[in-house]
Amino acid sequence: MESKMQMGVENYQGKILSGQYSERLINRVREQIDMLLAFERTATQIIPYMCAWQSDKKVIWYEHAGQQFCELLQCDLSTLAERFRAAIIDQRVYRYTKRKHKVEEKIITRDELFQKSWKGLREEVEKSGEVDAVYQVSLGGDETIWLKDQAIIESFEKDDICISVGFLSNVTKEMELKDLFEKIGYIDELTRLPKRHILDRIIEVNMSNLQRRNIDDFVLMMIDVDHFKKVNDTYGHLAGDYVLSHLAEMMTSTKRKHDEIGRYGGEEFYGVTLGTISLGLKFAERLRKKVAKASFVYEGQKIPITISIGLASATQMADPDSFAADELIFMADKRLYAAKESGRNRVVCDDL
Repeated sequence: MESKMQMGVENYQGKILSGQYSERLINRVREQIDMLLAFERTATQIIPYMCAWQSDKKVIWYEHAGQQFCELLQCDLSTLAERFRAAIIDQRVYRYTKRKHKVEEKIITRDELFQKSWKGLREEVEKSGEVDAVYQVSLGGDETIWLKDQAIIESFEKDDICISVGFLSNVTKEMELKDLFEKIGYIDELTRLPKRHILDRIIEVNMSNLQRRNIDDFVLMMIDVDHFKKVNDTYGHLAGDYVLSHLAEMMTSTKRKHDEIGRYGGEEFYGVTLGTISLGLKFAERLRKKVAKASFVYEGQKIPITISIGLASATQMADPDSFAADELIFMADKRLYAAKESGRNRVVCDDL
């Protein structure tokens, strides 16, 4: 058998390569460690790892882990599993539920994770073949971080061993912002979009950038679902909730990275996009056409949905360098009304 030095794992502290296991398992572990070592050499911020366990036992050990992981928890590989287990505060799992048409957060406490439900959780990931979770981890004192874990599970029945090969990424900033947004009521529960009261702030920031000439223009879109009352009356309010949730997903997937989409209230949404009114018009038309062609199906019933959109750009204001947010909202809302009055399922970007 090749020596550990020849395999590129001279600092190997795992169990499998030195144990009495099948050639298939040993070769797979060797192959994965070589791959993870090559990945580490790219100097990425993502932490690679491979852990293993026997299906009928609680003990997990690491066959390999990025040096950052050990440094983060101030331990070596041989004690990493124990140290990580002791540091976990809770686990968060996010799942999209079709019944409620939203992403639900499941919080599993450390007691549930390591005492009551370890076997069930192991069986679940072995069955699904993957791990996708976020861990809240204590680094001592009041310092905590959030680590996102994404991994693929492989089972080796002959050896009664499962291995998990994956990557950890630090998502502390994102999770702290999520918690903050929920505390201040930033996120709309149904659509998972920013609420109305954040719009003024978005406009203020863009106005400031416009005044400093960091941007040339920006566009506000007011978006309304056509005949939404009829949707509720005909198909029920749960169907209406489904339409709003599905529409929010479509708008989010259509926007560019630096665009903003939010829920203004009821069946009305807003969007803020950087660029000229002509660019805003192209974005709005792309969105309008996508919605008109989309299939909204609730409990087997197809629901026809279209939207109307009113646009207003900062440079269309009487004084582009000095105006209140409500003035821009008023102009976009006025054009939204014109779009609905002139037949719906259309975009209006100037005064008719």
